[in-house]
Amino acid sequence: MRQAHRVGVLGAGLAAAALLAAGCGTGGVASGAQRPDTQAGQQLFTQKCAVCHTLAAAGASGTIGPNLDNAFGADRKQGYAQSTIENVVLDQIRLGSGQVATYTTNTKFTNQTPMPANLVTGQDAIDVAAYVASVVGSGGSAASGNVGTSGAAIFKSQCAGCHTLAAAGASGTVGPDLDQLKPALAVVVHQVTNGGAIMPAFKGKLTPAQIQAVAKYVSSVAGKK
Repeated sequence: MRQAHRVGVLGAGLAAAALLAAGCGTGGVASGAQRPDTQAGQQLFTQKCAVCHTLAAAGASGTIGPNLDNAFGADRKQGYAQSTIENVVLDQIRLGSGQVATYTTNTKFTNQTPMPANLVTGQDAIDVAAYVASVVGSGGSAASGNVGTSGAAIFKSQCAGCHTLAAAGASGTVGPDLDQLKPALAVVVHQVTNGGAIMPAFKGKLTPAQIQAVAKYVSSVAGKK
């Protein structure tokens, strides 16, 4: 009865990411759309998605949302077309996730942070979907130690997808608006180190020097236009 443990659509890989939205989706890439720009898609993925998702080829190791390499790797190996994966990703971007139930190997479901609908839109969404479909499950290194100790760079690569911070050009809505909070240095250090609520702990993912750098950056620019 192992077959009963597999959930449909594109196989167990997609079920692992709870991408069942494809079954009632928006129909994929519109015929009148421009040709996807995967380079632009990579940049947008880094800005908007990397903080929540793991995608080795993008150097992303987010743990808030599903690991995209795991979710799609099996389907790629089974020969599903890149265009099929692209349309599933595009539907998920457009529809969001609601309260995601993640399918695990022991068939139990665990709640994950909801993904907002239309995190990117229009051609941007098409570009991101095309980029993800072109590299997902293909390998690469997802190291976070290569961002150095620039607080601004660390924030943009690790935090901007979830938080609003005008000085960084960030408008994420998953986590608190830092311009409104104007947190003190010690508060940011504690939160980045230990996480809290839906925010993952970055201890072990960022070095102590990187945590200090991003905390100093946030505390010094929050609330300043």
